[in-house]
Amino acid sequence: MTSLPAWLKSGRVLIGLTIITIVAVCAIFAPYLAPHDPSEQDLLAMLLPPAWAQGGDAAYPLGTDSLGRCVLSRLIFGARVALTVAFLASMGAMILGAVLAHVAGYFGGWIDWFIGRIVDVWMSFPPVILSLILMVGLGTGLRNVILAIILVDWTRFCRVLRSEVLVVTRRDYVAAARLLGFSHWRTITREIAPATLPLLITLMSLEMGVAVIVEAILSFVGLSVGAQTPAWGQMIADARQNIYQAPWNLICPILAIFFTVFGFNVLGDGLRRTLDTRLSETERA
Repeated sequence: MTSLPAWLKSGRVLIGLTIITIVAVCAIFAPYLAPHDPSEQDLLAMLLPPAWAQGGDAAYPLGTDSLGRCVLSRLIFGARVALTVAFLASMGAMILGAVLAHVAGYFGGWIDWFIGRIVDVWMSFPPVILSLILMVGLGTGLRNVILAIILVDWTRFCRVLRSEVLVVTRRDYVAAARLLGFSHWRTITREIAPATLPLLITLMSLEMGVAVIVEAILSFVGLSVGAQTPAWGQMIADARQNIYQAPWNLICPILAIFFTVFGFNVLGDGLRRTLDTRLSETERA
C-alpha cells in the first residue's frame, strides 16, 4: 500500500486544505448552495437578524442587509470573486516574478543588478496605495483587479526566489550540467527550477491570502467588481451604514475573509515546513 506524501501528513496542511476546500466548494456550487439569488431584494424583510436570534426568519439563515438581500447567499457568491482573484492574480504574479528571479539569479552580473534595482524601486511604493493608483488608471472590473495585483506583487516572488536561485546555481549538479554542455534553458528548467519549486509553491499559497485581502480592500472602496456582483469587501462597505442596528452584516464578511486568509496562511506554513528539506532537518536536529 502506497503511503501518503509527507506534506499530506502535516496537520497545518490538512487544516489549510480543509478550509480552502470548503470555500472552493461554496464558490463552485454557489447557485446550488445559496438559498436565494444574491441580488434579490425583499424590502419587507430588511435588516432581519440571523435565524437563531429573536425576530429572525429561517428563510434567511444569516439575516438580510439594508436592501433585504440574503447575507448567506451573498457570502457564498462572494467566495467566487475572492478565489478567482486569489488564484489568477497569484498565478500571474508567480510566473512573472519566478521568470525574472531565475534569470537574475542564474545569469548574475548586470542582468541581476538591473532586475534588482527594478524590484527595489517597485517595492518602495506601499502595496495597497500602488494598487489603488493602478486601479484608478486601469478602471474598475475583475480583470483589472487581477492585473493590478500581479503588477504589485510579482516583486514578492522575485526577491525571495532570486536568493534561492543563487544558492542552487552554486551546487555541484548545476556545474556538472554546464560542463556537459546543457543549454541555459535546459539548465534552468531541468536542474534549477525543480529545486526552487517547493519555495515557489509556498509563496503562491501565501500570496493567495494577500490577494484576498487586496481584493476586499479594492471592493470596499468601490474599485473592484460592480455593485451587482457580491464581494466581501463590498458587503463590509454596505454594512457600515447600519453597524449598530445590524452588526452581523459586518461580522459575517469579516469572518469569511479571516478564515479564508487563515486557511491560505496555514497551508503555506505547512507546505514550507514539509517541502523545505533544510527547515525539516533543522527542526529534527
